[in-house]
Amino acid sequence: MPKPDVDVVPVLGRQEAPEERFKRLAAARTRAVLERLRVLGNCANRHVYAYTEKDVGKIFAAIERQVKQVRAKFYFPKEERFKL
Repeated sequence: MPKPDVDVVPVLGRQEAPEERFKRLAAARTRAVLERLRVLGNCANRHVYAYTEKDVGKIFAAIERQVKQVRAKFYFPKEERFKL
């Protein structure tokens, strides 16, 4: 029996290459993040919400910290553990 191609993953009855899967998932997830940031921006309405510069700083520090961690995963993949 021939070994199946490990680079192709079945998706909804069709074969999907890793690059196609990455583009599909990354695009959808990026749109979701951008939409949530847009919704967060609604909190900037000072007629409805009260907040301080410190509050805003905490929000964006947390977002920037998470972006930095995720970006590092793309450039510095996790080290492989030693195996025999």
